[in-house]
Amino acid sequence: MKFEEIIRTISSWVAGVAVFLIAAGIYLSAKGFVMGPDGVPVLVKNAQAEDNTVEINKNAALPQGKILGNPKAPVAIYEFSSYGCFHCADFHLQVLPEIKKNYIDKGLVRLVFIPFPLEAKSMQAAMVAECVSDKQYFAFVDLLFKKQREWGLSRKSEEIITQYAALSGLNSQKAEACLHDDAKAREILNRRQQAMENFKIQGTPAFLIVGKNMREMYYGAPSYEDMAAILNRYLGCDEKK
Repeated sequence: MKFEEIIRTISSWVAGVAVFLIAAGIYLSAKGFVMGPDGVPVLVKNAQAEDNTVEINKNAALPQGKILGNPKAPVAIYEFSSYGCFHCADFHLQVLPEIKKNYIDKGLVRLVFIPFPLEAKSMQAAMVAECVSDKQYFAFVDLLFKKQREWGLSRKSEEIITQYAALSGLNSQKAEACLHDDAKAREILNRRQQAMENFKIQGTPAFLIVGKNMREMYYGAPSYEDMAAILNRYLGCDEKK
């Protein structure tokens, strides 16, 4: 190949990449996303307040999700999370175990997990997770967060996620079917859209805390102390656990 042809080929490739990035940026912007400093799209549309905790519409229908803990616990934490989100992984692996030990396992609080995928690979993970049995669901979620960089940075993310699913009892054929289930994809995206409209989700993670006569949103990744203070207030406790 002549030098001039090599230059033209490289120029065409660079131009194509530039067009793709511009188009992707326009699409994300239209959907209310911007690229965060860690390279992950962050939802910013409908930003409501600088405060982390915000009261929201008490008449909005509560979202459906997988439940960790006693379904009849007096307080619920609705966790909106994207599997590729680093801050979501940090909460789920570092903070949630303490909440589970001190609140969920004691029947005081239940966690309701709602997938809120921000990009394609997180969507793949969410779709496969929906097919994992309820008994294995949260173990699979933990595995996805623990191995986040492995599948998140791989060009074979579907294959890796499918392998994880096999460890949770979901065979490769069923996992493959789940990855291409349009109805399931629409259901996940519809729940995400409803969360954006009803609870003004700004990014992930985000948490809807619900008590008997109270509900509010917490935007961002809370420390254990922050979440414990909120839960204690909902439970009528003065001291942190």
